[in-house]
Amino acid sequence: MELEDLDGVGEAIAEKLKEAGYDNIEAIAAASIGELKDIGLTEAAAQKIVASARQSLQMGFESGLDFLEKRKQVGKLTTGSKELDALFGGGIETQAITELFGKFGSGKTQLGHQLAVNVQLPVEKGGLGGGAVYIDTENTFRPDRIQQMAKAVKLDPNEVLGNIQIARAYNSDHQMLLAEKAAEIVKEKNVKIVVVDSLVAHFRAEYTGRGTLADRQQKLNRHMHVLQRKIADLHNAAVIVTNQVMSRPDILFGDPTSPVGGNIVGHHSTFRVYLRKSKGTKRIAALIDSPNMPEGECVFEVTTDGIKDSKEPKEKAK
Repeated sequence: MELEDLDGVGEAIAEKLKEAGYDNIEAIAAASIGELKDIGLTEAAAQKIVASARQSLQMGFESGLDFLEKRKQVGKLTTGSKELDALFGGGIETQAITELFGKFGSGKTQLGHQLAVNVQLPVEKGGLGGGAVYIDTENTFRPDRIQQMAKAVKLDPNEVLGNIQIARAYNSDHQMLLAEKAAEIVKEKNVKIVVVDSLVAHFRAEYTGRGTLADRQQKLNRHMHVLQRKIADLHNAAVIVTNQVMSRPDILFGDPTSPVGGNIVGHHSTFRVYLRKSKGTKRIAALIDSPNMPEGECVFEVTTDGIKDSKEPKEKAK
């Protein structure tokens, strides 16, 4: 179907929708009424168009068997470590947001770099045969590190860099705009992974004090919706977000470290992984939330060649 085939869409409205990035039926079906009103449509027109798009795609109930068939489209991306892949049930999933949180030096950015390289491997080697988008909020992207990792997996370093679309986000509004732009180029560039490193840094810096918490969380909620609906769901891509941590003084026993962003980030993240630094190059990954995998831990290493299995995978951090 073309956009003009939808009820209430003429040539002028179709052009307006395309300019706003809604260039296919699936994008309109996944949009909210409020989003279409923001581009200049009336509420009645937006309701009519969205309802028509959803009806054309038969977005209703389906049997568990039908849903099982759809789940077969989900791809699995290797991290470079078999132990870490096993923790996720075979690798990083597409159609999902995976949150990596931990203190500085725990391996979050290294994993983001590695996945931007590995996604370019063919499917039979654990990749997805696609490109990457990297939204850098803390000036941590390093092209020379990408080249090191690319050489280690026998890919052409310059070709790998050419397949990664990088943008530096300078504030939270810019970050949200870049996510919208990423949603537009995912299909055009055959992008299979979007990395946001880090997710909450700008939000945390710009919204300080309890009085701004509600505004921050609403804005963060909209940002996460774009990452899930317009990128992960619509284009069968993987979304990786790294996150900062804070120490909670109300926890007297055990590890007081918890991720920033509260329930908004927690509810939107399909997989949540807590990364901790161990001895030397070793890192500990703990899966703390997943819809289908049990909680667990594994050890991996951050080497010159990238993310690798540890020689002592069963070791625990002290």
